[in-house]
Amino acid sequence: MDNQLANLPMKKLVQQNAIQDMMKRTLGSKAQQFTTSLVNIVNSNQQLKNVDQMSVIQSAMVAASLDLPIDPNLGYMWLVPYKHSATPQIGYKGYIQLAQRTGQYKAMNAVVVHEGELVSWNPLSEEVVFDPTKRASDEVVGYIGYFRLLNGFEKTVYWTKDQMEDHRKRFVKGKGGQDKPSGVWGTDYDAMALKTVIRGLLSKWGPMSVQMEKAIQMDDKEPENERQNIDADENEFVDETAASETTEQMLDEFIKKQTDKPETVDADEHNQDDQKQGELLDEVTNQPKE
Repeated sequence: MDNQLANLPMKKLVQQNAIQDMMKRTLGSKAQQFTTSLVNIVNSNQQLKNVDQMSVIQSAMVAASLDLPIDPNLGYMWLVPYKHSATPQIGYKGYIQLAQRTGQYKAMNAVVVHEGELVSWNPLSEEVVFDPTKRASDEVVGYIGYFRLLNGFEKTVYWTKDQMEDHRKRFVKGKGGQDKPSGVWGTDYDAMALKTVIRGLLSKWGPMSVQMEKAIQMDDKEPENERQNIDADENEFVDETAASETTEQMLDEFIKKQTDKPETVDADEHNQDDQKQGELLDEVTNQPKE
């Protein structure tokens, strides 16, 4: 990837013609709002400022392809810096949002359980008695996830804090200091724990749309550049082949055009380039051409 673009500040990067075209074609009328949100997120996070800015664009495009907001305060998707790159991580609200779009869920929730709130739990019958009025302290002892389908099927799971810690340590690769949560687990432990509960609940027992399957596959797949040290949930890696490679192709085209283009470009050539960019974008969004 050309350092000319990778090192541009995000505010200038999103002004590049190829980037603006990709945003508009992918997001339509939401492009300006999404771009503004992306610039604000990077400006408020010094670590994101310091990574390859094209990797931030690529991560944001993954969120765009799933139609999930990237504001970290909302909990749908995080853009997480790691070494010199950024990677997208789906939050528990993102999974809930994707599940709701299937139209098959009547109810769904996940809650943090504090000391005293869990009155009883039967793992066989999945009968749980949860009473938040009996909280004895702010100490977190576990997490409950639940859903009910329109056809009446329901499922409840309960993870103790120790089970969650074992899970976190097992899937944090190469960190060395696994006993101390870092990354998103360090800043948003409960949110990552709820995401783990919801993700496991849906992937094992819930009906999933193609979009949900895609999201879980992106969570599971380790990218070829081997970002193995990221502190994340269950191989919290992203399949960048759909977004990253296509984005690079578009920007390579943009750089090549800036380097090689003659002083005068006729309308037919411009239309051909525009059509080619549209075809590349179709690969990102998996949507048919207009």
